[in-house]
Amino acid sequence: MSYSEEMGKKLNDLLEKNYDAEAGYKNAAEKVANASLKNYLLSRAQDRYDFGHELKAELKTFGQDPEKGTSLAGDAHRLWMDLKTAISSDKDEAVLEETIRGEHAALEEYEEILNNSTLPTSTKAIISKQQNSLKNALEDAKGLEVLA
Repeated sequence: MSYSEEMGKKLNDLLEKNYDAEAGYKNAAEKVANASLKNYLLSRAQDRYDFGHELKAELKTFGQDPEKGTSLAGDAHRLWMDLKTAISSDKDEAVLEETIRGEHAALEEYEEILNNSTLPTSTKAIISKQQNSLKNALEDAKGLEVLA
């Protein structure tokens, strides 16, 4: 596998996870009553949409085709969220807990890619910017815990 193909696979994996997160945030926003939490979730969905476009552009610089659509794992997680919120006495709290858990997982995925010493400068800049946005979003989510 060439370097371009290897980098393309890593970026496509991250792209797919951003598709999953975008869909998950939109789904979660439909389930919450708290306006601040709903706005937060919709904002995060937009961020992940924007991340996706940045990753697609970077993939094209490697001559790779961007993946399209969500993953089976992401689809299953959204079903789990639907079930969890259906049986929870506090839907907002359940959604926020999953959001925080998901942001932690995303940060780990971004960190793993950033640990690649052969990461091109352009890719590193995009991934670092997105990771910083995720860190800020996690702090924002923790601030919403008081409201849920």
